Amino acid sequence: MNTIYIEAFSGLSGNMFLSAFSALLGDYEVLRDLPQKLHLPDGKIEIKQVDKNGINCQYVEVIDLNLGKEPDHDHSHSHSHEHNHDHGHTHSHNHAHTHAHNHSHTHSHDDSHTHEHSHSHGAHRHLSDIQKIIDHAHISDNAKKIAHDIFLMIGQAESKIHDMPLETIHFHEISGVDSIIDIVGNAVLIDQLNISKVYCTPICTGFGIVKTQHGMLPVPAPATAELLQGMPIYPGTEEGEKITPTGAAILKYLNPDFKSTAYTTIKTAYGPGKKNFHNANVVRISLLKSEVEQEKDTYLQLEASIDDMSPEYLGVSFQDGLLAAGAVDFSITQQLMKKGRFAFLLSVILPKSNLTEVANYIFNSTSTIGVRYYNIDRIELPRIQKTKQTPFGEVLVKESTTPTQQLKSKPEFDDVERLAKANNQSPYQVLNTINSNF
Repeated sequence: MNTIYIEAFSGLSGNMFLSAFSALLGDYEVLRDLPQKLHLPDGKIEIKQVDKNGINCQYVEVIDLNLGKEPDHDHSHSHSHEHNHDHGHTHSHNHAHTHAHNHSHTHSHDDSHTHEHSHSHGAHRHLSDIQKIIDHAHISDNAKKIAHDIFLMIGQAESKIHDMPLETIHFHEISGVDSIIDIVGNAVLIDQLNISKVYCTPICTGFGIVKTQHGMLPVPAPATAELLQGMPIYPGTEEGEKITPTGAAILKYLNPDFKSTAYTTIKTAYGPGKKNFHNANVVRISLLKSEVEQEKDTYLQLEASIDDMSPEYLGVSFQDGLLAAGAVDFSITQQLMKKGRFAFLLSVILPKSNLTEVANYIFNSTSTIGVRYYNIDRIELPRIQKTKQTPFGEVLVKESTTPTQQLKSKPEFDDVERLAKANNQSPYQVLNTINSNF
């Protein structure tokens, strides 16, 4: 499970998240065939290098081939907003917009962010239509759930703003090919990054008035403001719309903690917006050493020599309980003790904070009447957990990078065993097949 820190000093949009998450994962290829997996042949994803105020980063561009180019969108919100685009959109409607709003899109805006999109394009879909596209996609079940949740949040915000039943709202811009790929792509990346905890800075929204089909509206647009309720925001110094409904919905899904505390970063990635501003138009997302890992940086080695108990009691059940009590690693080796007695040396590595729990477990589960422990130091490589698709199903993989940038990866053995049972093969066969596909 991974912890991330989002710095939203220039707002947020769907494709800013898309670019940053891809860079954090270190894998842009996972997105290239997403249009095919969604059965949306009119969609295309391109990766290009851009410079934002001296920050070199990769921009993930989602293109609707019907329009020839990624709509500026942004805020699309579904609402029609005006979007300029030209749509007229009419939409009034109902919008549902789900926005992405775009608002107003007209925008021009500055929007910073550029992002998102999609306007309108084409057929206007209801939430149920989008849900069908997601359900039939060739992506993981968890990624589908994440995508459903994000679209639902956008729809609920639009429904409240327009005082219309959710099922009757038309998702205009947000229902476009590029917007669907944008949101589902983020869902896939969130799933693969295995994110469990999110921290975030207060969010820069921009300020001013934006022209929409509903007239002149304040920034952030109404649906965006609805999605941002409960989060700390500020207008910043540059006029324009800096956070889109899609960006706000993704952030809301991630349920960030805005508390200020010290963090240890492992990896940092940048997600650029399409527009250029005086300030760098990027979001910075860092992979952190989790709070639990930071608290457990001080390790102990605990030992006990056991010479009057059958080794049967030190089997799998005992070992599982030891890990559950808070051990991070252990070994059991044979010894010869005084008076010629054979014994077993139990050596356990554990965080200092877990000493009482682990010691009590050993006292309750073995015949020993004493343990010894001492401080140890460890050097660890930065690591990240990813969910990867294999011929047998999904498997969690731990990846670490050496000082010379060599990648080491290892599938979780529990997942290997699970897949072996499900496919009627041995763990050895499954592991070999998985390794040959990496």
